[in-house]
Order: sequence, then structure tokens, then C-alpha cells
Amino acid sequence: MAEIEIGIFKSGRRGYGLDDIAIVPSRRTRDPEDVDISWDIDAFRFDLPLMAAAMDGVTSPATAIEIGHLGGVGVLNLEGLWTRYEDPAPIFDEIARVDPEKATGRLQQLYAEPVKPELVTERIKEIKEAGVVAAASVTPQRTEELVPAILAAELDLLVIQGTVVSAEHVSKSVEPLNLKRFIREFDLPVIVGGCASYQAALHLMRTGAVGILVGVGPGNACTTRGVLGIGVPQATAIADAAGARMRHLDESGVYCHVIADGGMSRGGDIAKAIAVGADAVMIGSPLTSAVEAPCRGYHWGMATFHPTLPRGTRVRTETRGTLREILVGPAHENDGRLNLFGALRTAMSTCGYASVKEFQKAEVMVAPALQTEGKALQQSQRVGMGH
Repeated sequence: MAEIEIGIFKSGRRGYGLDDIAIVPSRRTRDPEDVDISWDIDAFRFDLPLMAAAMDGVTSPATAIEIGHLGGVGVLNLEGLWTRYEDPAPIFDEIARVDPEKATGRLQQLYAEPVKPELVTERIKEIKEAGVVAAASVTPQRTEELVPAILAAELDLLVIQGTVVSAEHVSKSVEPLNLKRFIREFDLPVIVGGCASYQAALHLMRTGAVGILVGVGPGNACTTRGVLGIGVPQATAIADAAGARMRHLDESGVYCHVIADGGMSRGGDIAKAIAVGADAVMIGSPLTSAVEAPCRGYHWGMATFHPTLPRGTRVRTETRGTLREILVGPAHENDGRLNLFGALRTAMSTCGYASVKEFQKAEVMVAPALQTEGKALQQSQRVGMGH
């Protein structure tokens, strides 16, 4: 891709977010009933290509169980409130009430409570006993510390996750987690991320991970792009990671799944993420709009409570319906925020594709007017696409 000159000393590629592109209908259409949106990763098969984000306002043991029954998988944050407090319900009530200007400071105080390994085991077992796949997230810094509790609970799928995770972390003060060695010796399938470039994605795939998370900074509650100035627009990041997946497959014969993480609020966003190369999506804020959400419509990222450099904020999301209505419908609103995966199925059928892997071959175009063309009345009245 041609680079744009920023100045005499520096050039850069042009990046595109999901709002910048559109999926082009093909010459064929299908009945939605004939479309398969299921997703297989390692030994697990899911009816929906969905991971619920490992954020305390999104995934609790109860919502992980419900999402599992609906066909997706919820990822529990093993360094969150559910493993720091025996009963975090009063903590969630307080977070929902605290003044906006005091929210980050109070979150830092609440998350200063130590993680309790016995609660790690207990929460995972709670999800497994409901008969759904149990997935959970840890940061690289605490992975080895929490492994005994994770294995004791017989977790199904481990996610090693941070704002940016690399396969080549360098430190003069501590021994960093050797991802390649850890994944090779660990008994469970591992997903790692985030990343946002071709090279970073390729190196994470070479660790032996079954999937990688793609996205740095696009989430509704994330402030990484403002605090650190880093990130890649999500459509470009996903497409680059999909290119790395092809190279890795050629090199090793192993297919590593690309999971788009963040920046998707509507069904059309999910469809576009898959059309540019994702195998599945990880979403957070849309699920905090469920009546079952742990914190009554409040949402914050995993770096919001960092003790020295928070990179997120608490945001309010409007309660819109049940988890079932948000994921698989029926929808009673017209702005694309309900029946997210019914929208994916319809987008695929409208474009003539029968499976998620086929849909990755869909034609897309750069379309900056997609959100505004012909929508003046909706925008002026703040309805539909004018929200």
C-alpha cells in the first residue's frame, strides 16, 4: 500500500476504521435460513462467532452462562471484581452511583483489593457447572501466578490479554512471560492479544496460540489512543492480521483465528469486521445494554483502574433489552443495536455467502459517506442512523 508523506522525515500508511468502509452486495443472494454463522476454535463449536469481553461491567459468571446458552462464549476477567470480592454486588452498586469526576479514582481504590486464587477457581467452576464452555482472561504479568487456580478449576479456554501483548517483551527488572514456551507447555488452548499490525499478529500466531485478539484502542470505554497516542483503525488492523493469518497458514499449516476486539456497536459493524477478515468478534459495550448486565448499564475497560496511568473511563450505556434480544433478537428498535447476529446472518445472505469463512471474501469499498448519505432527516430527528 502506498504511503502518504507526513513530512520530509516521516511517511505513513492510510488506515481505515469500520465506519470508513462498506460491504458490496454480490450477484448472488441467499435465504437467511441457509446461512451458517457458527464458529469452531480448537475443540469448541459455537453457534455465534462471539466472545463477550473480559470486562467486569460485561461478563459475570451469570452473564457468561447466559451467553453460553445463547451460542457464544463469555470471557471472565480473572483479575476483576469477581475474584477480588466474595460478593461484588455492593461494589457494582457503588460504581453505578459514583460521580463521574470521581469514578476513575474510586475504581483504582476498589481494584486495590488483592485477587484471591480461591475465588478464581470458584468462579470458573460456577460457569462450568452450568454446562457451557468456560473462558477466562489474565494479563501476561499474572498468568503464571494464577495458573494453579485456573488448572484446579479445569478451565476450557484461556485468554492472555492486555492493551498490547507482544511475543517479544523485553524487561531488565523482571523475567517476562515467555509466550511461546508457556503455550507449548500449557494443557489448554490459549488466545492472546491485543495487537494491531501485521508483524505483531504474525509473531503472536507463531507462539502457538489458537487465536489472536485484534484491536488497540477502538472500544467505547478505552482512552488508550488519547493517553498514549497509539492505535490502528480497526478495519485496517483486522485486514492486516488476516494477511498474517494467511502467511502463518502457509508456513505452518496451522490456522490461527483472528478475533476482532472492540469498536463494534451495531450489527453492521460486526458484519464489516468479518468481511475484512475476522473469524469472530469480541464485544463489550453492546452487552452492557442488557438488563442482565452486572453494573446496570455502566461500562469500563480493564485499564481504567490502572494505579498509575489509567487508559479508560467509565461510560454509561442505555439499557435496551435482554441479552437474547441484543444477540439474536427479536429487535424492537431500528438502529442496529439489537439482534446483532441476526443482522450478520442477513448481511451474509444479502451478499450471497453461506459461511463466515466465505464472507471474508466479500468485496468492500472505502465509503466515507456510508453513514450520512441520504440520512439528513434521521440525523436532524436523531432517529435510526442519526443516533
